[in-house]
Amino acid sequence: MDELQRRADNVRARRTSLENHLIDELAAGRLSRRDFIRRATVLGMSVGVAGFLAAACGKSSSTGTGGAGAPATVKKGGTMSVGIIAPAGAISPLTVSDEGGLAVLGQAGEYLTWSDKDLKLSGVLAESWTHNDDASEWTFKLRQGVTFNNGQPMKAEDVAKTFKVHSDPKGGSNALSAFTGVLSPAGVRVVDDSTVTFHLDAPNGNFPYLVSSDNYNTIILPANYDYGGKYESSFVGTGPWKMTSFKRGAEVAYAKNPSYWQTGAAAPALDEITLKFYAEEQPRVLALQSKQLDVVSQFSASTGTPLFGNPNVKIIELRSSAHRQVHMRTDKEPFTDKRVRQAMALLLDRPALVKGLLGGKAEPGNDSPFAPVFPSTDSSVAQRAKDVNQAKQLMQAAGKSGFSVTLATWNGYEIPLLAQAIKDAAREIGGNITLSVTDAGTYYGDAVFGKSPWLDSTMGITDYGHRGVPNVFLGAPLTSKGTWNGAHFKNSQYDGLVNQYLAAVDLQAQRGIAGQIERLLLDETPIIFPYFYAHLSATQSNVANVEPTGMGHIRMLKAGFSA
Repeated sequence: MDELQRRADNVRARRTSLENHLIDELAAGRLSRRDFIRRATVLGMSVGVAGFLAAACGKSSSTGTGGAGAPATVKKGGTMSVGIIAPAGAISPLTVSDEGGLAVLGQAGEYLTWSDKDLKLSGVLAESWTHNDDASEWTFKLRQGVTFNNGQPMKAEDVAKTFKVHSDPKGGSNALSAFTGVLSPAGVRVVDDSTVTFHLDAPNGNFPYLVSSDNYNTIILPANYDYGGKYESSFVGTGPWKMTSFKRGAEVAYAKNPSYWQTGAAAPALDEITLKFYAEEQPRVLALQSKQLDVVSQFSASTGTPLFGNPNVKIIELRSSAHRQVHMRTDKEPFTDKRVRQAMALLLDRPALVKGLLGGKAEPGNDSPFAPVFPSTDSSVAQRAKDVNQAKQLMQAAGKSGFSVTLATWNGYEIPLLAQAIKDAAREIGGNITLSVTDAGTYYGDAVFGKSPWLDSTMGITDYGHRGVPNVFLGAPLTSKGTWNGAHFKNSQYDGLVNQYLAAVDLQAQRGIAGQIERLLLDETPIIFPYFYAHLSATQSNVANVEPTGMGHIRMLKAGFSA
């Protein structure tokens, strides 16, 4: 017997039935190596074991893992300046809901697991995790010897308290977008000093992503932390960086955390980092060009055009599930009739939007949350294409000769241009759209129904950051009780399919249910998903090992200046 295969069989003997089924799918050629590794890490395999099994059982034609290889060698010491979008409000682990805020949280704070640029999971404060047969219970073994930057040791009670707070429906956490219907405070239980178990409200095959950096509010904090207090006064956490100064609206500076649990070569190479806040995109692009910044965490293809081809700049392009959602309120005219919603969706030339607004750095959307990057997406579902004649026929069948509506959104990135494109397209079917484009704070308001143009507008465009799995996209904006359901969409068949998808652990089962969801949403069209765009970051040419994610995290743990 081939030695590699023998070793693979030995590993298989120690796996669960679900993991062995995944291995069988790989061996049969129904999964690529990339998809296998992504799914295997969710179930608790380490990236190393998953990669070994992929090599032993995979077909030679399978795609690679997409890994970036070993970090580059960098100099020790130095200070690095990073330009990020200005946080929209106070830096609070409970309420942060924007890219600037999450980028700040992820410096001094850490998560149980990390969702990387290739959607693979790895342990951070969790060393390993396992699940029961139906994925309704997940057990996490915690890393020992970790201390918070205030000197307190991290214990299982700290982890449990963090998730009890964020899963409490009365607590107001932004993380409820992921936890509602999945986890309740009573389900979070301490087993011993190094073990926490999550007893879920319903089976969830993607749960480890919900306690990862994808659920960015859930940095682990001490059990005695006051969530009603000001995080900005302490920036407490277990991360590699400790705050030295904070100027609201301007910047936050960090020094290397002397008590960080990773030591030696694994400790940060830099001595200090500074995150500088920019309310607008163009100034931070100009700051990188003029070498006032070493890193820009995100920029759009349109504004960042001068960076492409610049020999002094390195571009980091990540395929992602980040997108814009164009919601249409299903309980308000003119969108109570799904034929009007379908007509609007048929007016958009998606390839032209991808090329014109995003310089080709995106993939067309098909009016569901299933981005092309997700392994569970059913790619056999036909792509919706522009068809003005069909749109006119649908309007006629609905008895509509036209309509007037206000489209609300905010003035970031290419979003105002998308709003104008929708306004122009609507004229083809007699649609008169008035644009209301404000700053982000005004558009999102208090982010609750009745106090938010985002959630209350008849039509609106909302930006959604990347996630490693579609769970939040499926639930928060589309289920009947979704916390971000701007479309006010209520469909019991959809809710049932989402519950089935969330409970599925097997990738093939997920893909089959995904196809049903995709077809249902194409029919109902409460939201237009025009495209899923690439996440673009940039650094000076002498900067190495910066780790952005499609979510907007900018991980600086291994970053440094080229040796």
